[in-house]
Amino acid sequence: MSIGREPPQLLKQKLFYKGRKFDFEVNRLRLPNKAEGDWECVRHPGGALAVPLTAEGQLVLTRQYRFAASGRLLEFPAGTLELDEDPAETIRRELEEETGYRAHEWQSLGKFFLAPGYSDEVIYAFLAQNLEKLEAPPLQDEDEDIEVVLMTPQALESAIQQSESVDAKTIASFMLARPFLI
Repeated sequence: MSIGREPPQLLKQKLFYKGRKFDFEVNRLRLPNKAEGDWECVRHPGGALAVPLTAEGQLVLTRQYRFAASGRLLEFPAGTLELDEDPAETIRRELEEETGYRAHEWQSLGKFFLAPGYSDEVIYAFLAQNLEKLEAPPLQDEDEDIEVVLMTPQALESAIQQSESVDAKTIASFMLARPFLI
């Protein structure tokens, strides 16, 4: 191992909050250069996201109220992984619950860290195609306020470029899916 590439040494770890969706901890570390400091981290089980594409070339998104943002954000359907749940199972469930669509074709687009400066959350992104509109309305969680929105890829790109309220995981996943949308 070369100098400066060694991992920091964990000196102390303290859990400050254990929540329904995430935990918050502070870690005391000693860096390879012997400097010590505290690093905060949100521990999250990860999430799965779908980029749903209809046969007509429309993207299925949601406009969802987000408390932390004090408003509604345009997002691809997504959800938090349950304990020991495969991301593909998570997003199949979430797509139906949030949008009322079922996909019959799935393709992995990859995974990415959402905000590695303070969280270990990883998002698993999937392209969802061959969509079927379900007859029954979606069964949204009672703490969700969601509106389903259909947009062309061009309209979503315009919304992103005009700094509309589009969340980061949607922008990143849109970029991963672009080769399949053109």
